[in-house]
Amino acid sequence: MLRQLSADDERFKTVTFQSGLNLVVAEATAVSRSTDSRNGSGKSSMIELLHFLLGARADNKHLAARKELRQTVFTLSLDWPGLSQELSVSRSGTDVKHVTLRPTLPDEPELSGSPRSSLFGTDEGRKVPLAEWQALIEMRLFGLTGEHPGVSGRALLAFLIRRVGDHGFNEAVRSFSRQSEAKATPNLAYLLGLDSALASRYQDIAAKKATRDQLKKAVDDPVWGKVIGKAADLRGEIAVRKSKIDELKREIGAFRVVPQYEELKERADELSRRIQDLGTQDVIDRRNLDHLEKAVAEAVDPEVQYLEQVYGELGLVLPGQALRRFEDVRAFHTAVVRNRRTYLGEEIEATRRNLEARKSERARLDTELSAVLKDLSEGGALDRLTALQKILAQEEAQLGALQHRLEVAQTVEASSREIEAARIDLVREVDTDLRERQQQISQATVLFHELASRLYGNDRPAYLSVEAGKSSLKIAPKISSDVSQGINKMSIFCFDLTMAVIGHREGRAPDFLVHDSHIFDGVDDRQVTRALEAAVDITEAEGMQYIVTINEDKLAQTRSLGFDSTPYVIEPLLTDAYDEGGLFGFRFER
Repeated sequence: MLRQLSADDERFKTVTFQSGLNLVVAEATAVSRSTDSRNGSGKSSMIELLHFLLGARADNKHLAARKELRQTVFTLSLDWPGLSQELSVSRSGTDVKHVTLRPTLPDEPELSGSPRSSLFGTDEGRKVPLAEWQALIEMRLFGLTGEHPGVSGRALLAFLIRRVGDHGFNEAVRSFSRQSEAKATPNLAYLLGLDSALASRYQDIAAKKATRDQLKKAVDDPVWGKVIGKAADLRGEIAVRKSKIDELKREIGAFRVVPQYEELKERADELSRRIQDLGTQDVIDRRNLDHLEKAVAEAVDPEVQYLEQVYGELGLVLPGQALRRFEDVRAFHTAVVRNRRTYLGEEIEATRRNLEARKSERARLDTELSAVLKDLSEGGALDRLTALQKILAQEEAQLGALQHRLEVAQTVEASSREIEAARIDLVREVDTDLRERQQQISQATVLFHELASRLYGNDRPAYLSVEAGKSSLKIAPKISSDVSQGINKMSIFCFDLTMAVIGHREGRAPDFLVHDSHIFDGVDDRQVTRALEAAVDITEAEGMQYIVTINEDKLAQTRSLGFDSTPYVIEPLLTDAYDEGGLFGFRFER
């Protein structure tokens, strides 16, 4: 239970709570001016401070961050599970990211993981990060251990302590005006003992649909459509990219770093040039050999018949002397031919030896070149390996980008029927689960009906409707009536009290419920009276606490109808006195 709300500013009016019904009353004073209003007495501010001390996030627009209050340290004392004395939590607008707990809490291994954690300290308490305090509230006040998607302690508190500023009294199933049912109902389901995880899956489907709708718009755009692409095209690109990556991985895996890679490369180039030069010389020698062989064939004994005829004719003129010279000429020609054949034969032999020698040299060079090329093909320089690895990293990054684009494209191209099929499956699961939990639903429905019957009698149908809707788990409190603001507010009253009781019974909620006076806006005085009487009875029976702010004139009407409010009115009495009547003891503009 909540025990006390206080501040270190002596002007602040300390609020002391009790078990059962607590009435925080605001009245108009006899000396109040016509322009004064009980709206400035601090009723809603008390609600804001309770949220502030129970872990609500606060920005520079928050009440506690106002320059008039920023230095004030507010404190809430409350009962704490497992602690024999009250726990006090303090917080100020100067340090909204931490709270101070007194006394220090016993070890919470689920949060700290080891003894003497940040929750321990001296008797002065210990400063605790806001997130850790929120986690403590979830675990100890709401029993939220393990995974509970869609459910949080702050969201649950928003139903148990509704805020006017968030329009929390507009609808029973929403704690603030823009809250979707898909996000609200997992928290309601948790308090009522239903499967909150199933209820939260509606959010997944809604998120997928919203994503698909947005991406579909993007794809339909001529520019963004090119950026995303089509799934079929992207699958082809991915297949090619994967093949290239696999090839690079194989090459890198088989890569052998050759320390003298550059020397081997230069030697391979030198051998190639040498082999090429040998080939060029062979071509020249073969051409020369061909010419030599033709020359040998042409080096024959000269035809001397014509000389005999010439010399015969000369013999007529020069007999004897000419014939002697003819034999000399024949011998000379024969010697010349013989010498040429010898020379050509030697040249041919030398050329053939050169060809054979180069053949052997080329074979040797070919062998050496093959060995060098093998070393080069099986390995390489370190910078080559580094380059390959860099290329692989780039290819893998591009593959990741393609896969991401494919996911987007697949999401875009997923038909509405696929989303609808998932929705139908979820509705079927939720419907089956609700049938299995019918006893739990009946317990909550009966309690809601009993509370509504106390307000409006048994002639007006009142029940909880729980069903598997298309877009969310549908939890709807219903009191048969014409459209009426008052009946809507009392429907919220009965619904909240039902959730608080059921949640408390099963260890899913603390033992308090807080309402602002707006819960009674437009409500007939008779229903207000019966609501307060019902709150007295059920909090006493359940060992709970119901705190509600109320204007004195509304409370006076309940007294005239027989309700004795005296035991339930708590200190302080708030007034509309301009200077010091409100909760803070001084007036400032909000």
